Amino acid sequence: MYRIAICDDDSGLRRFLRQTIEEERLPCVVDEFSDGVNLLKSYNQWAASDVCVGASEERGFDILFLDIDMPRMNGIDTAKKIRTTDRRVKIIYVTGYQDYMGKAFEVHPFSFLVKPVKKKEIVRQIREALLYGKAEEKEIPLRLQTTEGVEEFRASDIYYLEYVSRKLRFVTKKGESMVRGKISEYLERLEAYGFASPHKSFAVNLYHVKAIRGYDIIMMNGERIPLSQKRSVEFRGLLGKYQADRL
Repeated sequence: MYRIAICDDDSGLRRFLRQTIEEERLPCVVDEFSDGVNLLKSYNQWAASDVCVGASEERGFDILFLDIDMPRMNGIDTAKKIRTTDRRVKIIYVTGYQDYMGKAFEVHPFSFLVKPVKKKEIVRQIREALLYGKAEEKEIPLRLQTTEGVEEFRASDIYYLEYVSRKLRFVTKKGESMVRGKISEYLERLEAYGFASPHKSFAVNLYHVKAIRGYDIIMMNGERIPLSQKRSVEFRGLLGKYQADRL
């Protein structure tokens, strides 16, 4: 049974989101919250409950539809507090202001829905989030020797790799790490997880590609990766196939 939360001060939008979710007949429980303060109270109640035992990350939601512009506590501050105990929940921001998106990336959102939201977009995001969650459960962490010692990475948490000064810079949801090696060596290991090389010095996780503008790849963390003219056609084809396979 999945747990889905909707946190928005607009009761009409909460009702619309709930109806859309329920029409999909998913095995889920949907909870509604009118602001971030009440949502956090729910997390605190789980933390204090004798019923909820084990890792704190098991006490939250699978998916959270979260408004950014809310009274008392905005969606970004709410998410920051949630992330201190729940790194697993897939946060889907629902906002009418694209200007907020840059600030929101620091809490590692799953995606964004821009108001007015459409049913087909809500459904697509839910399906992607649930599929992504199942993939995470099966995913075997990669153990790598970094300059700081042995570290474990989930492929799904890696945004991209960059070859810099004879080392590889792994840019992940948790930060950056430096690893000795070549792009070709790690690309061979990561291709099965949806990685491709748009440039001789980069390998990117196709899941985290937000858009391609000219010869710039816009990643979900807001960074831009160069797309070489020589590899443009092949990379765009791989990205298109990857996205089509996920529909």
